[in-house]
Amino acid sequence: MARSLHLGSVIPPGLVVDHIEVGTGLTITARPKAASARCPRCDGISSRMHSRYTRTLSDLPVAGRRVVITVSVRRFRCIEPKCRTKVFAERLEPDLATAYARRTGRLETLVHHLGLALGGRPAESFARRLMVPASRDTMLRTVRRRARRPAETLTVIGIDDWAFRRGHRYGTLICDLERRRVIALLPDRESGTVEAWLSAHPEIAVLARDRGGCYGEAATRALPMATQVADRWHLMENASAAFLDTVRKSMAAIRVAVGAATIDPDRLTCAERLQYEGYRRRMATAEAILTLSRQGLPIRQIVRKTGHSRKLVRDVLRGLTGDVFRARQSSLEAYLPRLHAEWTAGCRNGAELWRRLRADGFTGSLRVVGEWATRRRRHEQAPEGASGKVPSARLLARMMTTGRDGLSKAEAVMVATIEAAVPALDEARFLLSGFQTMIRERRPPDLDTWIDTAARGLLASFASGLSRDRAAVAAALVEPWSNGQTEGQITRLKLVKRQMYGRAKLDLLEARLIGTG
Repeated sequence: MARSLHLGSVIPPGLVVDHIEVGTGLTITARPKAASARCPRCDGISSRMHSRYTRTLSDLPVAGRRVVITVSVRRFRCIEPKCRTKVFAERLEPDLATAYARRTGRLETLVHHLGLALGGRPAESFARRLMVPASRDTMLRTVRRRARRPAETLTVIGIDDWAFRRGHRYGTLICDLERRRVIALLPDRESGTVEAWLSAHPEIAVLARDRGGCYGEAATRALPMATQVADRWHLMENASAAFLDTVRKSMAAIRVAVGAATIDPDRLTCAERLQYEGYRRRMATAEAILTLSRQGLPIRQIVRKTGHSRKLVRDVLRGLTGDVFRARQSSLEAYLPRLHAEWTAGCRNGAELWRRLRADGFTGSLRVVGEWATRRRRHEQAPEGASGKVPSARLLARMMTTGRDGLSKAEAVMVATIEAAVPALDEARFLLSGFQTMIRERRPPDLDTWIDTAARGLLASFASGLSRDRAAVAAALVEPWSNGQTEGQITRLKLVKRQMYGRAKLDLLEARLIGTG
């Protein structure tokens, strides 16, 4: 059954329509229904009209036409003799328009949501297609004006840093983990700034964070009774990084163990020869840094004297620069079983191997396959007992932490040789496996035993860091909270920041994040 469209379903409530003019747009002349108005100062009701004025409101488009509502608004005399307001203008219904607004409430809501979702220019472009009269500055002003901080009591929060510009300037994001929403952005990650914010929220009972010292120190001073929870993902990542450092420090012993203490440049491909030459230059730099260190110079003076970065000098002094051939991701990884099978079947030509892989969907270049074939050929032609190529520390760490079923025969033999020749490294691998199992299975009683055992081996530095942050690490094995939700909110913040071409100020970023929470 067909239904007629009533004018009241198009016109905002609270108005009486006097005239409608249809042209390129739709102009509606209307007046308020109420016979009296309430004084904004004394709240007294008056029906004594003083004068009229015209107020123009933009409204939602209708049938592809822009709509303008011209409202004849009255001024009233206040009847209260003690009220200082003698004449006041009547207020429209809150759902119709707020004081001084140039748009109806429903159009204002649409503009606000466009600004939240798209920002400035994209929202303006989309609004033009929707026949919504609003510029990009209007969009952003509306988002800022209607931003409201959550008023709920905070109990469990997550805190982490994010980059205004990576490596130069950072801020802090605070997330309500119970309600899964952003509650604040801080302009930096300084301990004093975070401490001041936390001190203003003494009701916080649980704080999830990464293992950076700044947030832990600020929380300890501001909320001494709150439970700090170290993020479990960061614990796993820190443990893997610590094991990688132990492999790097052991590279000299590993090369001796596998019989590759010396390298024959004639057996290297062009790409490997370039890496080897770079290694020799790095070793010369490292020797110069070590010479200055043996003379008693601190890191700061070595940096000034050599011109190298502080990170490079620190890595050299810690023995973390021993890789000859650095790991790089190869497009051949997924096709290595096919290459081994073709090579075993008798196909030894790099171009032919490349063509066969192309038929299977390989998108890499001929040079990648040619270098692989050259390395394989030279390895087979090498005399018995000749030294081979040692993989990078990162690749060795992956091989040692991978199950034997996931390794080739040659990789398994190499790992077994290294474990037999460098037992301290094998012990570190065993400790790493135990720590990761403890995190996954949430076994808090094993933490103290693990720290005491690791403190006597190659993972002593990592164990020392866990000992200093023992309470937060122990809480991570008991509490259900983690910083995963905070990391997800930071990913959303990056999207919003890039959407605005990195030019959004902190208050606008915060308004958009909180408004869409």
